[in-house]
This record gives sequence, C-alpha cells and structure tokens, in this order.
Amino acid sequence: MSDLRLPAESAAIIERVDQFMDERLAAESLPESLDDAIRYALLAPGKRLRPLLVALSCQTCAGAIEDALPACMALECIHAFSLVHDDLPSMDDDDLRRGRPTLHIARGEAMAILAGDALMSLAFRALSTASAPADRQAALVGELSRGAMAMIEGQVYDTFGGLDRELSDQERLELIHRNKTGALIRAACRMGAICADAGDDRIGAMSRYGEAIGLMFQVVDDLLDVEQSTERAGKRTGKDQLAGKLTYPSVLGVEKARAVIDEQLEVAKASIAEFGPAGGSLADLADFLTVRTA
Repeated sequence: MSDLRLPAESAAIIERVDQFMDERLAAESLPESLDDAIRYALLAPGKRLRPLLVALSCQTCAGAIEDALPACMALECIHAFSLVHDDLPSMDDDDLRRGRPTLHIARGEAMAILAGDALMSLAFRALSTASAPADRQAALVGELSRGAMAMIEGQVYDTFGGLDRELSDQERLELIHRNKTGALIRAACRMGAICADAGDDRIGAMSRYGEAIGLMFQVVDDLLDVEQSTERAGKRTGKDQLAGKLTYPSVLGVEKARAVIDEQLEVAKASIAEFGPAGGSLADLADFLTVRTA
C-alpha cells in the first residue's frame, strides 16, 4: 500500500466514518454470516476517498461533518457494493482487493452477491433514516441514485461496449470513466455541499471539482496498473492491458497521461478557489491523489 500519508485531519475523519459505519451495522441486527461479509467488504482498509470527499466538501461549505456522516456511509456502501460485484468471476474475476482475498474468494460467490445487494440497500437506508430535513434527504437520495446509475452505465460500456463508433478512443475512454469512476466522486462532492445546505453556486463549484478529480483519479489508476506491482497496489495489476481495455497510457502514452493529470489538478483547484482558505483541505487532497501509489 502507499507510503504516503493523508493529512491528520483526513485520517481523523476516516476514523470517525469507520466508527459510524460500525455502529450502524451493529444496529441492523443482520444474520451473522451476512454481517460478517458486509463488514469484510465495507470496513476493509482503504482510502475512503468518497466519504472523505463528502465530509471535506461539507466542511468547505461551512457545514458540520457529523451532519454528513450518513451520506459518507451511503457513498462508501455503494462503492463497496460495486467492488464486490466487479470482482466476481462473471465480471473482472479478481482474487485480490485492498491487499486481501476478494469477498467471493473469502466467503463464497453466493454470499458476495448477497452482500453486494445488501450494501446497496444499506446505502439508501443510511440516508432515509438520517435526521436531515425531508427535502435535503430527497436531494441526497437523488444524487446518490444518479451517481450509482451512471457508475453502472460506465461499467456496461467498459465491459460490453456500445459507444458511438464515431467517437475517438480518447473520447470513448473519457465517457466510460466520467461515468464508471467519476460519477460517484462527483456525487460525493455534491452531497457534501447539500449536507451543508449550500446554494446552487457552491454545489456547482463542488461539481466541477469532483468531475476534475474523478477523471484525474482514473488516469492515475491506469498508470498504477502499468507501473506498480501487485503487492504495492494491493490488487492485481496489468490486467487491463491483458484484457485489451482502453486505458489512458494505452491511448495517449504515459507522458501525455501525466499531462492530463496535471491539467485536471489545475481545474480542480480553480474550481474551489472561491472558497479561499476553507478549500485548503480539498486542494491538499487533490495534490495527494496525483502522487498516490495505491
């Protein structure tokens, strides 16, 4: 895993999110085997990027992080569900995730499918049982459902194709990943702003920031798949190339892919410039994501 460290503030937020998710799972009284499988997927060591973005976006918009915790859990549940199902033999057929056996290897394929289903349900349950006003709950549910659906659409394009043949390889690649990876990251930033009861202008700024780092995140991921070892990345690397998938290094080359990262970092920072010092944590996180090694 990465030798780099997130700022202490971010590490404390991640710890609080994990505590909240642990408490909420305990309150569900699920069958022991299902609870075990969900915890294995949801609470596995990881970056917690999406809940961290919710919390920091809320804080940047002058909101309280505690008010954003249900949304943090909702995003991480959707992300975990997508990883569990993506790793299945019928999909990417991966046996390693976050440095551990994937859920279907550790607990069986049937339980992995059921745990993934449950994680999606838990995401919306976390939002619907929060103490936020009804209109804010509805806005959060809308953002999460749009992000989740776009993520699935991107996965379909990546797995089955179906994109306009007149698009260039780069245009296809960007369309896939603005959905498959970027949609949930954008949703996380928007949901954080909504948790802070921000206005449309601030939600728009968070959208632009989320879109930029979402694309940047995927380009970095593609480079890691080429340049990092399985042990360091915590997941199998080199699989995209073997599968013949479109990636930024394969389409643009390594140097031009790095240029896209630099370009999107500038866009991300410009998007939150209006927040002044309050946007510092998001700017620092963007910098961190460009140099992560896992």
